[in-house]
Amino acid sequence: MYLHGTSKVNDKNHLEIGGVDTVELANKYGTPLYVYDVALIRERARSFRDTFKRLNIDAQVAYASKAFSTVAMIQLVEEEGLSLDVVSGGELFTALQAGFPPERIHFHGNNKSYEELDMAIKNKIGCIVVDNYFEISLLEQVCMENNETIPVLLRVTPGIEAHTHDYILTGQEDSKFGFGLENGQADKAVEQVLSSNYLTLLGIHSHIGSQIFETTGFLMAAGKMFAKLKEWKENFGFIPAVLNLGGGFGIRYTEEDTPIAVDKYVEAIIGEVRKHADKLSIDIPEIWIEPGRSIVGDAGTTIYSIGSRKEVPNIRQYLAIDGGMTDNIRPALYQAKYEAVLANRVLDPVEETVSVAGKCCESGDMLIWDLPLPKANSNDMLAVFCTGAYGYSMANNYNRIPRPAVVFVENGEEQLVVQRESYEDLVRLDIPLKTKVID
Repeated sequence: MYLHGTSKVNDKNHLEIGGVDTVELANKYGTPLYVYDVALIRERARSFRDTFKRLNIDAQVAYASKAFSTVAMIQLVEEEGLSLDVVSGGELFTALQAGFPPERIHFHGNNKSYEELDMAIKNKIGCIVVDNYFEISLLEQVCMENNETIPVLLRVTPGIEAHTHDYILTGQEDSKFGFGLENGQADKAVEQVLSSNYLTLLGIHSHIGSQIFETTGFLMAAGKMFAKLKEWKENFGFIPAVLNLGGGFGIRYTEEDTPIAVDKYVEAIIGEVRKHADKLSIDIPEIWIEPGRSIVGDAGTTIYSIGSRKEVPNIRQYLAIDGGMTDNIRPALYQAKYEAVLANRVLDPVEETVSVAGKCCESGDMLIWDLPLPKANSNDMLAVFCTGAYGYSMANNYNRIPRPAVVFVENGEEQLVVQRESYEDLVRLDIPLKTKVID
């Protein structure tokens, strides 16, 4: 059993996080329940931020809010002095509602709408990461109508494949994201932006994938980006103020995962950028990175209540929980793996191997296969670790199941930060058919 952050087993044999008994939380707020270890979030954020500071490098660490975005989470990001990466109007609106400084917001996305760009420009956000030629034209139009200028980064695809799941690879040449470095698209985009009266080119951005456990991919991407920057310096006199190497830093979900320490990623990136900047005889650009999962992933734990049991003789024991793909779609979508314990009987001896089934009407709604557990009973509580990233943010109402509540815990105190949805919430936006008048 591997416990993350402040998690421990208390004298009641219950899982405790942030000094708070998770069984008591589940009894108070119901299950499924997302529980976040705030101290661990702070630790992760500071690890990134403080490494740049220790090495005296100008940088922005922008939390990738797609991993987990709520008003309370964005306020926590602001408390820790990070910047913020948003990818939609909804994430931008959430950040603004949280009072996050707009000048520290970076807006990503491959199909930003006129309305989204207009919201960004009107609120004077810090930077837009431009993804395609259509967006260059649309953004210029929005800026002209608002009589504003905006700093931009160009997202490029450096042709580097990270070692991760195919569905979440984004840096390879064949990608829906960004301008290709090798096919001339990025060169044309640079010319367009440099000639614009409304866009100020800060530099370039790449994102090579997710759940990355080594530094090689980042270093190769930096090398390819600097090779192109050398051409742009010679051809256009362009010297970047910013180099953004994205995110994708891995975390430990199971014993099969072997991530490296946060500071090792940062130190390697800094060393590579410094080497290439020296070769190009330019100052080191400000380095931006975008950790999301690596800040919140292992800080989140989901608590479920166990319900029915099914035995398939000589094959498998199924345990059903009161959640599943509605609160954590990653196993169905990515075949993601997790570890779990009984939250109310953590240290009881293992007696069986079970497979944990969700309650959705889908045979693919399986949360964990072949999980060793004590003999579990109905109403025991299952704690699934490392659900802090892409659990709540990808939650859905399939089968009309309400989304869970979210609780933050820190130093023995709890705070409800997202209320549980009700059945009334599910139909709140529904519009009944008009009654037909029969002659």
